[in-house]
Amino acid sequence: MSDILKELSGEGVSIWLDDISRERLRTGNLAELVKDKHVVGVTSNPTIFAKALSKGDAYDDQVRDLAVRGVDVEEASRAITTYDIRWGCDVLRPVYDRTEGLDGRVSIEVDPRVARDTRRTVAEARALWWMVDRPNLFIKIPATEEGLPAITAVLAEGISVNVTLIFSLERYGKVIDAFFAGLEKARENGHDLSKIASVASFFVSRVDTEIDKRLDKIGSDEAKALRSKAGLANARLAYALYEEKTATDRWKALKDAGARPQRPLWASTGVKDPDLNDTLYVDELVAPGTVNTMPEATLVAEADHGQVRGDTVRGAYDDARAHMAALKDAGVDYDDVVRVLEEEGVEKFEASWKELLDTITGELESKKAGA
Repeated sequence: MSDILKELSGEGVSIWLDDISRERLRTGNLAELVKDKHVVGVTSNPTIFAKALSKGDAYDDQVRDLAVRGVDVEEASRAITTYDIRWGCDVLRPVYDRTEGLDGRVSIEVDPRVARDTRRTVAEARALWWMVDRPNLFIKIPATEEGLPAITAVLAEGISVNVTLIFSLERYGKVIDAFFAGLEKARENGHDLSKIASVASFFVSRVDTEIDKRLDKIGSDEAKALRSKAGLANARLAYALYEEKTATDRWKALKDAGARPQRPLWASTGVKDPDLNDTLYVDELVAPGTVNTMPEATLVAEADHGQVRGDTVRGAYDDARAHMAALKDAGVDYDDVVRVLEEEGVEKFEASWKELLDTITGELESKKAGA
């Protein structure tokens, strides 16, 4: 039998799992995925933690101890999430060592409630970096306007960053510039640039969901013919921008100083439309030097029936530009689409964080009463 995930990795795509839980860690499931499914990284977010904590008994002992100690919910949330991330980093450490720091990374997000506050984002990033204390950690910082200077500041201190919630090409260009600025300051601060890593998480399926909704509202045959193609077009043009930025003298100077490129990461790659191929956002976004972070269902689907056909990005730039132009002609306002998606992305993570805190509060009260 062919090993589709091995073929995908061979094309220069790093396969990361978009999930983590105490149960997955303690059963050895994550280690098995690393061994058998070519998984070389892990991403997490508030939604993932809220879901993990609401299932099973994997967190009971730790929550009981936190309750007995009288720890407040904010400190408890950090203790619980950083425990999982630290464990995940240890599971992935052999990959990190084998790839000389390219992969083997595990991401944890700053508190989404501070996404619009630069100073607090930087402070949260420092705190998480210190609490996890693993070289293969990524701190996730949202690519809001306020997040951009935080990205630069955190990188300047030698902290590796996963920039998340990127939807627009314009914002992605600013993210790359913030990355360059961070490395330049890190070099001035005496940091070894080869030890600092970053990825830029460009969201895919959510773009289709929002644009398809608008196309359906327009309702014409021309509009319907444009459905479910914008996410890929947007991501492909992001890769074109990545190529453009890494061809500059500014990047060359950083590269000569030992810097690694900020790899494009395809996020939100689970297909939400049941009429679409469930491996669409994997098979159609194959390009060297990229990361695809997949929910487990997508990972399983790709391993079963994915179609790896070589590079499916770099030869499609003209088609991608033509599609975005057609959307504009049809009446879809791209700038409004990406604005709405960013606002919704922050709001959804804030809601998930609140759900997580509410769940922990309930668990702490329950364990305290039974102590």
